[in-house]
Amino acid sequence: MPVTDPIADMLTRIRNAAMRYQDTVRIRSSKVCLSIAETLKAEGFIDGFEVVACERTQVQNDLLVRMRYGRAGEKVIRRLQRVSKPGRRIYAKVKELKPVLGGMGIYILSTPKGVMSDRQARESNIGGEVLCRVE
Repeated sequence: MPVTDPIADMLTRIRNAAMRYQDTVRIRSSKVCLSIAETLKAEGFIDGFEVVACERTQVQNDLLVRMRYGRAGEKVIRRLQRVSKPGRRIYAKVKELKPVLGGMGIYILSTPKGVMSDRQARESNIGGEVLCRVE
């Protein structure tokens, strides 16, 4: 069944997996979801991911995301929130990008140079669409 908002679906699956302390979670693959997973891995919120074949269809692949937890089993991703939605897009200039939780969290942005975290966007001096907030 097609999903109207693959980013929200991805974030919900990761949020649910973190709440249940699952080791891995399967997500429908798309270019944006792959870029978000790369950003989450680069920022240390997930252990990694890989593209695997979907069992239901041979046309589309899935992302198998390996979740990350702390030494005592605490969640690394405490809050995952979709900011820009299909019905209401939220854009931010580089000067509007303030650190999340004093640098402990990130915004993930879609910029003309690709999907990146707010730290990378400030370094590149570029703004864009704010996809989600990760704490």
